[in-house]
Amino acid sequence: MTFNILIIGQSGRLQYEAIMFLASLRQSAPDYKGQVFVAVPQHTERWNSNPTITDPEIRALIKTLGGTISPFENTYFGEDYPYGNKIEALSVLPEGEPFVFFDTDTLITGAINSVPFDFERPSASSKVDGTWPVIELYGPGYTATWKSLYDKFKLDFESSLDLSQPDEYWRRYLYFNAGYFYYKCPKIFGERFLNYALTIRDDGPKEIICQSLDPWLDQVALPLVIHSFGGGRDALEAGHLDGAISCHYRLLPLLYARESDLAITTLETAIAPNKIKKVVKAYEPIRRMVYQKRGAKVRALFDQNNLPRKEQQIRNTIKRAGFWMR
Repeated sequence: MTFNILIIGQSGRLQYEAIMFLASLRQSAPDYKGQVFVAVPQHTERWNSNPTITDPEIRALIKTLGGTISPFENTYFGEDYPYGNKIEALSVLPEGEPFVFFDTDTLITGAINSVPFDFERPSASSKVDGTWPVIELYGPGYTATWKSLYDKFKLDFESSLDLSQPDEYWRRYLYFNAGYFYYKCPKIFGERFLNYALTIRDDGPKEIICQSLDPWLDQVALPLVIHSFGGGRDALEAGHLDGAISCHYRLLPLLYARESDLAITTLETAIAPNKIKKVVKAYEPIRRMVYQKRGAKVRALFDQNNLPRKEQQIRNTIKRAGFWMR
């Protein structure tokens, strides 16, 4: 089945990540036949600085690599909550055509068209930690917190639970990273995603009053949206996305510290051609990490088969060595 891909493009780091994403896609999945929409927020009153991609060389390279630059306006989110881009940007996609959204800090490392998506049953990334909710000593627990949200939207809570996990352990409850998600129609999915996110933000149940929604709002709404459409944690078999086919690396120092040799080789070969190098080397982390080989020094700091358990430990080690960049 042909499907479209959506990523966010924006001035600064994301415009260079968009190029890396597109270059890795074209290298790793030459038979992919869908469109790649690079959604670019426009400069409105919701942005203090201009988020639009204005550099003509970057715009031209995105198009050369097969990206369709698609402007959209933030109506409900903006600079105060840039993660809302992934909700509002769904409006640029063709209605009724299956889509996969990826965070721009992702590399495609295999044949994306071979992934056995069931677009009738949405899902999202399970590469996630238990970041929300944060349980207070005398506050509601995981069950009460999540159930209040399911009740708010008249969804069946019990069927969302993973009963193999202990009660009041975060993995028992449906929770995703919004690094990727997919469905059969962006309009239907986007309208519900927006409705749920705004309701949670503006009229949430009393059980979440003390919970922070920044930056977690998208990840709080997402499992509710997916569950409402009959999707879930088991809708896509493991090993494809966040596995052999894609790598959500987040930042280049973390890519070199902990991701696979395949991901690193994919990046370095995908952006080696001069037409790409002359554009992306303007971004210091790419220039130093990739072309000047600082990434290899970061990688040498770690045993990739025995990494520190917490990401903060990895970050601190890189910072102590003087190699941290973002």
